[in-house]
Amino acid sequence: MEKQCSSAVSKDNRILGIIKRNFVDRSKETILLLYKSLVRPHLNYCCQVWSPHYSKDRKLLEGVQRRATKLINGMENLHYEERLRHLGLMSSETRRVEVI
Repeated sequence: MEKQCSSAVSKDNRILGIIKRNFVDRSKETILLLYKSLVRPHLNYCCQVWSPHYSKDRKLLEGVQRRATKLINGMENLHYEERLRHLGLMSSETRRVEVI
């Protein structure tokens, strides 16, 4: 399970890097659309089966969303919880619990 988790995080961080390098428009709408369509499906894939049990793996998965929310203009200096509230998102952990 740990390998699957780390490979998903690695792949999603690469996708976020591509978004950061290639998109000049860092508006809320653009970044959220890219995140929800390109990154989040990898994190959610089969989460009912492999839901991470170790806090280390949960932190890795949450880190991807944390990094994605920092890409949005004006959100860089806010705390993670504040960014989630402003963007209308849930933490990865909360979303995973609701799916199950």
